[in-house]
Amino acid sequence: MAEEIGSTVPRRQLGRLLRQYRTEAGVTMDAAAEALEYSRQKIWRIENGLSAVRLLDVRAMCELYGVTPRMVEVLCGLATETKSKGWWHAYGDSIPSWFEMYLGLEAAASHLRRYDETLIPGLFQTKEYAHALYRLGGKLGDDERERAVEVRLQRQSLLTRRLPKPPGLETVLSEAALRRPVGGPDVMIDQLRHLLEVAQLPNVSLRVLPLAAGPHPGSIAGSFVILDFPPGSKVRVVPEPSVVYSEALTGAIYLDRPEELAAYEHAWSGLTTLALGETQSKDMLTALISEARHD
Repeated sequence: MAEEIGSTVPRRQLGRLLRQYRTEAGVTMDAAAEALEYSRQKIWRIENGLSAVRLLDVRAMCELYGVTPRMVEVLCGLATETKSKGWWHAYGDSIPSWFEMYLGLEAAASHLRRYDETLIPGLFQTKEYAHALYRLGGKLGDDERERAVEVRLQRQSLLTRRLPKPPGLETVLSEAALRRPVGGPDVMIDQLRHLLEVAQLPNVSLRVLPLAAGPHPGSIAGSFVILDFPPGSKVRVVPEPSVVYSEALTGAIYLDRPEELAAYEHAWSGLTTLALGETQSKDMLTALISEARHD
């Protein structure tokens, strides 16, 4: 199970709790760094969930912040989980560091809601479609491209895994993403057929936002994912807060402030109001396959 989930969520939870206890104790980050003989950067990375944490460091920080013995043990339990390796760690430099965090969050999520404006999302891509995308720009060699596609296909097992239970996935796809040709007619026909197959999974809802809907919230927000997480366990005292993920060419943003989440929840509500139902969406996919055959 550790390989499925990885360490991203426990790292973020541990960091938030340590920052909370430091703040409650009235200790600045600079003062903590001086007292513990750490660099300020080390404490910042721990508090932002960007690295594994040693038990020694957790106990030292807890002593400085006056954390109760019970909570010290809880935090030590989280620190142990921060050493878990997800399957994606085996791919090393093939995965950008900013996307590695997303893979950990995606693997730990109980529910995903995503809107895609321009392309079929990676969780739904066929091997040929993914290869065609990675050929754009010609920056990757053959071996690098093959490895990148492997990561994409391996990631798709998220939707059919046995343990832990696969997340629920609600997807709204712009009709533009379905009509945009990638890799030629045969590749697109296979890709559209694959979407119909994925839409049959019990944990997947796939809906199409037709071009006829006109301007909509996604026109401003762009593609995004809202990730929700399961309730806290005995070790994870509080559940991981929902996160919005939005990707760009050279990086990504992760948003979890209440006002940020509220804005994307509102955008999602607007998209689902305008999108076709699941049956109508499947009918559109079938029609697009027929069109592609006759082009």
